[in-house]
Formats: sequence, C-alpha cells, structure tokens
Amino acid sequence: MTNSLELTYSRPTRVVYAGCGAYPLSEMTDSDLREPQAGKRERLVAAACRVLHEQGVERTTLADIAQAADVPVGNVYYYFKTKDQLVEAAIGAHRDDLRTMLSALDRRRSPQARLKGLIRALMGQRELVAKYGCPFGTLACELDKRADGLDRTAADVLAILVGWAEQQFRSMGLPDPDARDLAIALISSYQGISLLTNTFRDPELMAREGRRLEGWIDSLASGA
Repeated sequence: MTNSLELTYSRPTRVVYAGCGAYPLSEMTDSDLREPQAGKRERLVAAACRVLHEQGVERTTLADIAQAADVPVGNVYYYFKTKDQLVEAAIGAHRDDLRTMLSALDRRRSPQARLKGLIRALMGQRELVAKYGCPFGTLACELDKRADGLDRTAADVLAILVGWAEQQFRSMGLPDPDARDLAIALISSYQGISLLTNTFRDPELMAREGRRLEGWIDSLASGA
C-alpha cells in the first residue's frame, strides 16, 4: 500500500464527514471512521456542522438545519431548545473528530511523520476550503465576535490542535518556548492559507503551502 506521505498534491484526497469535521480518508484507518448514526440528534448535529460551515451562524436557522438533517422542525426542540445549544453541539462534534484524527496520527512512528500527516490532512480539505473556508476556523472567527461563552468553547478546540502540535515539536528535540512558537506558526500558516484559498477560490494555493510546510518540517527535523 502506498504510504500517504508519498502522495503528491496533484489532486485533493477524498474527505469524509465523520460526525462533523471533514478529514481525508488516507489519514484515518477503517476503525477511525465511525458508522453514521441514524438517530435524529446525531443527524441534527452533523447537519449543523455542514450548514453552519456553508452559511455561517447568523444566517442559519433551526429550520435550515432540520431540513438538512431530514428531521421535522418541531422535533428539533426535543433535543435543542435554542440554536446556540445546537451550535455548541456542533463545536463538540468538531472537537471529537479532531481528537479522532490526532489519535490516528499518533500511531505514526516519528513526530516528523505525525506533523507531516497533519499537514496532509488539513491540506486535503482544500476543495472544501476554497468554497466555504476552513470548516472550524470560520466558525471560531464568527463566534469570536460574541461574548456568550461559545467563543471560548471554540477557542478550546483550537487549543487542542496547537497543544498537540507543540508536543510533536518538543518530541523532535526542540526546547520551550520554541516548540510553542512553532506550533502557533504552523496552525497560523494553515488558517492564513485557508483564508486566501477561500478568498481567491483557488485550492492550488493550499497545495503549494502544504508542500512548503512539509519542507519546513523536514528542515527542522534535520537541524534538531
């Protein structure tokens, strides 16, 4: 089987919505891919992730999400009394899917391979990002304009990603605070290129940045 690290960026990897977040199938094993749950609550949360990504929080109504989930709108209130409760559940689904992806990457043998696997996973979303922006970054950015607690809930999810990347850099032998700074630089590069990829509707921008970041990781590993 071809190692996913040897794949080129000539075409995006097919992605799967595992509960909420879109992650490339090549980065996850069969055991990582949860079977879709038929329950109404699970369908509502998955639909919320998708519709919030495509339309944004403010434009999205409970009726939009109910329609996307194929659930009668009156049934929504049995599970979620307000739209904010459903937004919070969507954030939780993003968190769970992120942890699933990071757990899969943790099975790689070296921190260098794990970081490059993360880059592949993130850049594998580039067609989706070109249409709607980063699935979670756009949500976090919109919620940051509020002060009702959902902004901090979203920040906690990004903190998981930054903390994981920091641990990989530390495992490469890079000292603190360098490991933290490098983790911030890596995630900032992804979020920045997501914005430009979406603004210019050009997924190749993200592919080129992915190649640059992989080279950067290799140079750090060789110099550590």
